[in-house]
Amino acid sequence: MKKIYLLLAAVLLVGMLAACTEKTSTSPEEDGKDDQKSEENAKDNQSEDKEKDKEASDSEEKKKEEKEKEPEQPFKALQPADDAKPLKETMSKEDVNKMPVVEAHGDDRTRMIPVGNTLMKGTEDKTNGPLKKYRLVTYYGNPHSTQMGILGTMEPNALMKKLKEQTQAYSNADPSHPAVPTIELITTIAQRNPGPNGKYYHMTSKDDIEEYAKLAKENNALLMLDVQLGRDSVMHQVKLIEKWLKLPYVHLAIDTEFHVDKGEVPGVNLGHVDGSEVQKAVNYVDKLVEENNLPDKIVLVHQFTDAAVTNKQGIKPTDNVEVALNFDGWGDSPTKMSLYRKFVRNDPVQYGGFKVFYSKDQPVMKPEDVLKLDPNPAIINYQ
Repeated sequence: MKKIYLLLAAVLLVGMLAACTEKTSTSPEEDGKDDQKSEENAKDNQSEDKEKDKEASDSEEKKKEEKEKEPEQPFKALQPADDAKPLKETMSKEDVNKMPVVEAHGDDRTRMIPVGNTLMKGTEDKTNGPLKKYRLVTYYGNPHSTQMGILGTMEPNALMKKLKEQTQAYSNADPSHPAVPTIELITTIAQRNPGPNGKYYHMTSKDDIEEYAKLAKENNALLMLDVQLGRDSVMHQVKLIEKWLKLPYVHLAIDTEFHVDKGEVPGVNLGHVDGSEVQKAVNYVDKLVEENNLPDKIVLVHQFTDAAVTNKQGIKPTDNVEVALNFDGWGDSPTKMSLYRKFVRNDPVQYGGFKVFYSKDQPVMKPEDVLKLDPNPAIINYQ
């Protein structure tokens, strides 16, 4: 009897196992269908990925084509002399491989980018703007002030002649970046009294702006309109000069140290501008380029001290606007070079600028010395 029970139990166990096998297994035909579905799904996924890649590629190609159709830049860079040599051939091996000792100021002398490059490490330039291939050499000031820069010390035609000579020196010193003569005209001038608008600034006359715009155009040069702000907002002052910013050869500069808060006075209190306010101006100029089919433009931001430009991370170049951060200090060249490292190199936005004072710097740096800086300045302005 016991054997019969064991035999029946064995039969039941075999039956259960067979039932489970039937439920969990499929026929060869069904297995083939599942494999086919998997292959079809994989092909669909691959097709979707390829379609997305194609769309992304087409989008990039379209942007590239649109950039190629943009208006040409309305200037002529001064071509290097026939015997001009590349920086790498005129500088010592140490200079090529390391930043100047005085710029490093005791820190590591490793260069951020190779000699001859102006675009800062970690940044990109999506524009067809002037700084991508060229260098700007600017003369700064206002025609009615000898204290504010070289523009007030010379008649326009004599000024342009001297500017071209200084610009040519940079084309010869670095033939890989032919230099463009640029007039930097202060158009809103900060002052120590409130004035009729209560904003502690006054405008350069329309006739003066027109005169220097004409001078730049006739000489295939660029014009950069500088705003000193006072107690006014960045955007209001940009809109004051919008008429000229719509010209293809006119760009924008922002003098941050003259922008003061309520209860402060320009020239007495050191001013500052927040990066978010600069960005509003960058975006506004970007929109002007788009809406008026203009060549891509530059926004130059002047900085004299740490506090003059806050929230630098808020400043971003766009597809139509290049941004350069300019160190403005005057004095002995070692100090200036070390501060360029501090304010420009160590806080990269996109391009660097460097100011030279003819009457205050000791000594006045030669183009060959300025171009040893790391990174190489894309804009050099003279005051």
